[in-house]
Amino acid sequence: MESGGARAHPAANKRDILRSNSKVECTPEVMKVTIPMDGDRSVTYLEHLKEYKPCQPEMDGNTAMFVLDLQDHHRCAVTRVLQTGTGKRSFYTTIVIENSVGGVETVRARCVLEGKLRSFTKRDVPPFPLDFNEPDVLNITRYEEGKAPEPVLGAIVKQNGKQVSGEISVTPGTPLTMEIFLNDKSAPIYGLLVNYMHVTDTGKQQETIILNGCSVDTYLFENFVTADGDTLTAKFKAFKFPDTTYVQFKGTVTVCLDKCQGVQCSNGQIAYGRRRRAISAGADSNKVYEVSLTTFIKVDFEDGQREA
Repeated sequence: MESGGARAHPAANKRDILRSNSKVECTPEVMKVTIPMDGDRSVTYLEHLKEYKPCQPEMDGNTAMFVLDLQDHHRCAVTRVLQTGTGKRSFYTTIVIENSVGGVETVRARCVLEGKLRSFTKRDVPPFPLDFNEPDVLNITRYEEGKAPEPVLGAIVKQNGKQVSGEISVTPGTPLTMEIFLNDKSAPIYGLLVNYMHVTDTGKQQETIILNGCSVDTYLFENFVTADGDTLTAKFKAFKFPDTTYVQFKGTVTVCLDKCQGVQCSNGQIAYGRRRRAISAGADSNKVYEVSLTTFIKVDFEDGQREA
């Protein structure tokens, strides 16, 4: 269990910010993060989910508490990192704290659950498609415990190069780009490959958009591609579910030492491992982590505009 100190949010003024006195409690079921709302602190929320009601903190006087379900970590966009050789699981999230004069802090909260690989308790979440095939790990002998940091990933959606999130609405049909990336510390060591992704209305409706590394329908959502293996990008157009404005993307990302091998897709394109070069038909032999991550966007019609 550990909690990161506050760091400057991109929207904040460039000035020193005092370390947040946050508290993180971890169990195999939940992560509890307590944020003191003293001084001039006015509001706190999960990053990119400021107005998303299911993930708001519980308030008790001047204390805010986030209770995050680790058995259904996608629900509030908690990232899970599984070390494939040991079964060790890490969960992390970023919390934003705003004050009354426009300042912003962020706190990184993290829980680590040790343990050998084992079957997980069955829970009521959508199953993977029957034809989903995750490659076996062939060889991870190049990994040495303690020699490399645990990877930290992010996922964002951009419109015309600017980030959008669950706090800003886009209209259906808007051209967007999804980026999945390693942070600066992880990028020189690891590479990425998106193995599986589906999109949901945060309820029962869902569609698979990436299966075994390739887009199911490139007209709706293109293949992830990369120039360096550290940042993956895919173009798509915003779409809306009938009964909600929120669209949730859930992805499974393979993290490899150095670079992941690309996947040969049916249209001949190499999807999101390397530039087009020698591609093996086998699984990535240098896979060391599997990361399960989530991102939200808000899609709605403009005033006076509705589906035909």
